[in-house]
Amino acid sequence: MTSPSAEAIRQDGPIGPAPVPCRAKAMAGHARRPLRMAVGIASAGRPSILKETVDYLAALPDQAERLIVCVPVIDDAAGLADRPDVEVIVGSRGLTSQRNRIIQAAAADTDVLIFLDDDFIPAAAFLSRMAAVFAANPDVAIATGEVLADGILDGGLSMSNALQVLETAAEGAEQVTEVYNAYGCNMAVRLSPILEHALAFDEQLPLYGWLEDVDFSRSIARYGRSVRVEGACGVHLGVRSGRQPGRRLGYSQVANPVYLIRKGTMSKGRAITQIGRNILANMRGLLFNDRLIDRWGRLNGNLLALSDLLVSRASPSRILEFGNPSPREMPSASITTKRR
Repeated sequence: MTSPSAEAIRQDGPIGPAPVPCRAKAMAGHARRPLRMAVGIASAGRPSILKETVDYLAALPDQAERLIVCVPVIDDAAGLADRPDVEVIVGSRGLTSQRNRIIQAAAADTDVLIFLDDDFIPAAAFLSRMAAVFAANPDVAIATGEVLADGILDGGLSMSNALQVLETAAEGAEQVTEVYNAYGCNMAVRLSPILEHALAFDEQLPLYGWLEDVDFSRSIARYGRSVRVEGACGVHLGVRSGRQPGRRLGYSQVANPVYLIRKGTMSKGRAITQIGRNILANMRGLLFNDRLIDRWGRLNGNLLALSDLLVSRASPSRILEFGNPSPREMPSASITTKRR
């Protein structure tokens, strides 16, 4: 971890001088690890969850050189702004925009940047295993770890649930397999191809940035391998507070894959399958009275996007035109990712 400079907390401006490592343990780890590592977390509207995750990361035996947190307003990083082991920066709201700010902040002195959701809890060996894969495989451009449990699938997990899963999981062998895209809740990227080819998360995918991980993975995969690292484990809590309103997410479930087809970062077959699976899931959830998810709001968004497609109006940014969420929708936009 590092101590932030006085200019580390600011709005959409240049990042200040590179921080200097301050932990003896981190320094010892750096000597054994030739790659310079940073962890980046984009968060919005969930300060207590963010702090709980940062506290957990700060207590791990293996530390990255830097831990960078980007929030749209400083109150979203309550309890972190004055800590010497965390760099807090403020950027425009939206997952893609905030992750781009993290890339800018890390660019000068980082080899591998690991993006974590604010509710992803990595195992103690996660960082070292990712570092080993990137060090041993110079052709790897992007990697994702093994998700032992994903609360997004069943209503969410608590930190105690996650710790229990991590404690009881057997430590598997490190295996590297090819994958179509990294899972955005834990996504490690080599910065050299990003900087060399001026790659960035697509800010035309606003707010939640649905499928931003697919888009970015396929963009960087032109310059290296995209892999999954078995043995680099973690748990995704899938906390439901502050998530994307149902209508907005439902619209993105249709409009964003279509946008990626046109952009060339998602095949037509994969995108159509994705759209169909989401619509069917929302219809089935509505039929069986799914109370965990706003299926009506999502289906409404699906149908609106399909209608917009017929008149060539569909666009990911259209969700910014939507008004306040209905009473059945969750209260605020989230920038947490989901399994595709």
